Amino acid sequence: MIYPSINPVALDLGFFKLYWYGLMYLLAFLSAYFLAKYRSKSIDNWSSKMTDDLIFYGAIGVVAGGRVGYMIFYNLSGLLSDPLSLFLIQNGGMSFHGGFLGVLLAMHLFNRKYNRSFFSTMDFVAPFVPLGLLYGRIGNFVNGELWGKITTSSWGMYIEEQGVSRYPSQLYEAFLEGLVLFIVLWIFSSKPRPKMSISAMFLIFYGLFRFIIEFVRTPDAQIGYLAFDWLTMGQILSLPMILFGIYIFHKSNKGLA
Repeated sequence: MIYPSINPVALDLGFFKLYWYGLMYLLAFLSAYFLAKYRSKSIDNWSSKMTDDLIFYGAIGVVAGGRVGYMIFYNLSGLLSDPLSLFLIQNGGMSFHGGFLGVLLAMHLFNRKYNRSFFSTMDFVAPFVPLGLLYGRIGNFVNGELWGKITTSSWGMYIEEQGVSRYPSQLYEAFLEGLVLFIVLWIFSSKPRPKMSISAMFLIFYGLFRFIIEFVRTPDAQIGYLAFDWLTMGQILSLPMILFGIYIFHKSNKGLA
């Protein structure tokens, strides 16, 4: 397969340009909004205003946390040498794990405002997150970033400007962390579940999928492999998610057998 070099601009009106990556973020937030509206109908004491605030808080958490997380986890030296580079979002650089932490903080603030428990809100939010990951990874693919390792296998995609074939790891992530995880969580959460169990499923499966895909993904150049010539920052950040997910899943289901 040959990578179809795609114009990063989806719509150019001269006075206004809509980039594919920005469009993916828009689709992610819209999907979360309408799914939240649909799911909220089955929840007592949940208003339309709460859904609006939930998406607003979540969007701020994703963008701010994603950017800050990337600079801290993947480009700390660049941040220390030029602190203002934190705001150069147009140059790229967003971290899922940073965005995840940003959402946790945003949901904490949301819960304080509406006097809700943390995991009741996170269990509600978790099934919507994979669609955001799906759109985000498609955006990475369109931008030609976050490629996988060089390969000669039929699973690779030839990139003319690089003169090599690489694993399209963005599409692997879009499929596993996005589509598959969404289906798993949507079905799992369609029935009443113990508190924390839906959040736990998200942590476990996202962590596992990300850990596995990191084996074919090229690590960030400024960091490289951290140990054993294969361990990446993405894997290190995913391990606590897996372990904590297993812990809270066991805790949530304890005594139900």
